[in-house]
Amino acid sequence: MAWTVKPSGTIEIPRRSEPYLSDDMLTGYRAEILPKYETLHGALMPILHDVQRLHGWIPEQAMEEIAAFLELDPSQVLDTVTFYEEYHTHPVGKHVIAICQSVACEACGHQAIIDHIRNRLNIEPHETTEDGTFTLLALECLGSCDTAPCALVDDDRHDDLTISAIDQVIDRLST
Repeated sequence: MAWTVKPSGTIEIPRRSEPYLSDDMLTGYRAEILPKYETLHGALMPILHDVQRLHGWIPEQAMEEIAAFLELDPSQVLDTVTFYEEYHTHPVGKHVIAICQSVACEACGHQAIIDHIRNRLNIEPHETTEDGTFTLLALECLGSCDTAPCALVDDDRHDDLTISAIDQVIDRLST
């Protein structure tokens, strides 16, 4: 597979009139987050988490605003957002189902669970259902090898996962 190069110097960033980081958010970050870190850069990940929690994803405009606030290059923020799978650069569904695909989860049958979800929801990993309810992700390690296979559904980890158990979760979240 060849690398696809994007013309990043000429890409136009979609913008909205209001900032993603409100004055109240910035005041809160100054009071609550920045004092915990020796450098401004140290506050990057907690602020990214907060922006994603509030907006559901991290738009490019928000990355630029975060970079300006933390006195970083926008590329440093983008590098962090795109390195960690927990951050979303596009809108995701109301509920995110993230299946671990580590070696332990692979050995314990994670692929059957992913295939079942794909077929049930009619989406591929990193896609969202047409109604915007579910996004399916295939992630690397969730750090729970002793309870493989496992998944993160929204912020809740589900261990010793079975097809029946994931069906119960989907049924509950569908209502």
